[in-house]
Amino acid sequence: MVQKYQSPVCVYKYPFELVMAAYEKRFPTCPQIPVFLGSEVLRESRSADGAVHLVERSCRLRVEAPRLLRKIAGVEHVVFVQRNVLNWKERTLLIEAHNETFASRVVVKENCSYTVHPENEDWTCFEQSASLDIRSFFGFESALEKIAMKQYTANVKRGTSHIPRWTPAPVPEEDTHSQAGLRDPGSLEVCGPGSAQGPAPEMVSTDGDKLDADYIERCLGHLTPMQESCLIQLRHWLQETHKGKIPKDEHILRFLRARDFHLDRAREMLCQSLSWRKRHQVDLLLQTWRPPALLEEFYAGGWHYQDIDGRPLYILRLGHMDTKGLMKAAGEEVLLQHVLCVNEEGQKRCEGNTKQFGRPISSWTCLVDLEGLSLRHLWRPGIKALLRMIEVVEDNYPETLGRLLIVRAPRVFPVLWTLISPFINENTRQKFLIYSGSNYQGPGGLVDYLDKEVIPDFLGGECLCNVPEGELVPKSLYLTEEDQEHRDQLRQWRETYQAASVLRAAPHEVAVEILERESVITWDFDILQGDVMFSLYYTKQAPKPGPREPRARAGGQLTDKGWALGADYSRVEAPLICREGESIQGSHVTQWPGVYLLQWQMHSAPGHMACSLPGVEDVLMALHSPGPRCKLLYYYEVLASEDFRGSMSSLESCSSRFSQLSSTTSSSSQSHSSSLVSR
Repeated sequence: MVQKYQSPVCVYKYPFELVMAAYEKRFPTCPQIPVFLGSEVLRESRSADGAVHLVERSCRLRVEAPRLLRKIAGVEHVVFVQRNVLNWKERTLLIEAHNETFASRVVVKENCSYTVHPENEDWTCFEQSASLDIRSFFGFESALEKIAMKQYTANVKRGTSHIPRWTPAPVPEEDTHSQAGLRDPGSLEVCGPGSAQGPAPEMVSTDGDKLDADYIERCLGHLTPMQESCLIQLRHWLQETHKGKIPKDEHILRFLRARDFHLDRAREMLCQSLSWRKRHQVDLLLQTWRPPALLEEFYAGGWHYQDIDGRPLYILRLGHMDTKGLMKAAGEEVLLQHVLCVNEEGQKRCEGNTKQFGRPISSWTCLVDLEGLSLRHLWRPGIKALLRMIEVVEDNYPETLGRLLIVRAPRVFPVLWTLISPFINENTRQKFLIYSGSNYQGPGGLVDYLDKEVIPDFLGGECLCNVPEGELVPKSLYLTEEDQEHRDQLRQWRETYQAASVLRAAPHEVAVEILERESVITWDFDILQGDVMFSLYYTKQAPKPGPREPRARAGGQLTDKGWALGADYSRVEAPLICREGESIQGSHVTQWPGVYLLQWQMHSAPGHMACSLPGVEDVLMALHSPGPRCKLLYYYEVLASEDFRGSMSSLESCSSRFSQLSSTTSSSSQSHSSSLVSR
């Protein structure tokens, strides 16, 4: 595999003639470059007018490799052939070099150039590129490739490559031009640009399609030579092949970091993201997106100054936010648009903070307050929507999260973390800091990452935070069939939720067949009209008449009237009275294989509460008799035991929310209630 290297443009505040005078002092040898053992001229010529000077040299370089590898190869140094073309008229020096040692096994090519800065004729630019192709090397191809690239980039970092470059000692800028013509080149002091005496690269731009080293250091941060090379190569590839808008350098760099600077993988990821941005017109999102009033009122998130490192700070009060209500009122697509807008705004704020603080800032910090987190937030469709948003953000906004501070994590948080953590990139997970209770206060807490002046008041700080607190979304704002503008969202809701009516003595029942113990049945339902009593039963035999369906059958009689409670079936969850307007979420860990019945029946006065399943005659009478009815929307799902086993301990730790398995099957044995009621 051919390894390539491309340097950024190095700008030196010296005239071309002065740099060339210093460059010539490295030949035939120079003790300041230990790796450069010496050189001899093979061929030399000049043009008729003396403007072009061509020199071909043989250069000997010391091999910096393990002793065993040097012994096997039988060499202590390698020979490179260098061809220099110096054009005084155009003020350019072009350098080509290739290896002569092991040329049949290893091919190394290098190209360097010294040119006049396009915007200031008194400055000089330097560029360097190289390629390494190891065809065969005594079975040490992989080891040699790593050693060669490591040595090469180390030499580049020190300012010396196979063909070392030199610059003169710093002189006052105002005297540079005059001294260029007055000083004796033989008296010039030479020093490597990586040394303390080397000139500082000028903070100016070069050609629009190139990057200079100072710009990278100042605006993008410190990069190794190979990382700089990957950035330049990917940027150059985009300029040649991409027809749309070229992403900013910091955006390209995020994709390289996300793929550990593996050029091909980063290019593939970036191309997919650019296609996604074009397809959804994401570049115009900040100009076109206006969040609906519903989000502005009930979405508990917003920007709040910056952290101690200058990163923009985003606060999300997730525990106070009615995520289920927002999903039902606004729809998943609207929430996704809002999340994308937050990410676009975050990138814009990073650019602003980079200019404000004078150092590269490419990511932001997110502070998540989980006070109030409950099973309502573990609503299955909401979790699926969250996982989709995580996937979109991970694919298109990599390495934008600098740190995630999670505070006041309740006991139910491990359940949420178990569900979402497998979908979060490992590099991103390492940026999570989780505090339970009041552990975020004091040393080691928020004060290590936020200035005291910006810690929000609701977390014990002194700063007034304008992020909305969030509250329950009124059910009157939920999407209905009359909302034609949201018909796509409604279609998704119909695919997820089932509607049911409950008549007096005609309950609504769902039969769930469980094939293995320790499976988990989860449910979520809203009472739209009337009061309902919810129960969960277990039976070994299949209910009749008709086959069991995975969906609800309103008013259908699934059991035989002759069944006796405690003999043919048993209650495994205590009856739960659900009032009109309530939302119920819960789960049950099954202890036995068989059939479980979810039952909703109309709530009666205590003296008339049914103690067994209704018979067929009761159902027929209810269907043909006018009277009140209850309405509900429900959703249920079964999680297989092998998929849920890793979360079992977390579930059981929340005994006030989730049910414990009943020790017996009698009607008097009731598990702790697993349902959570919210209004």
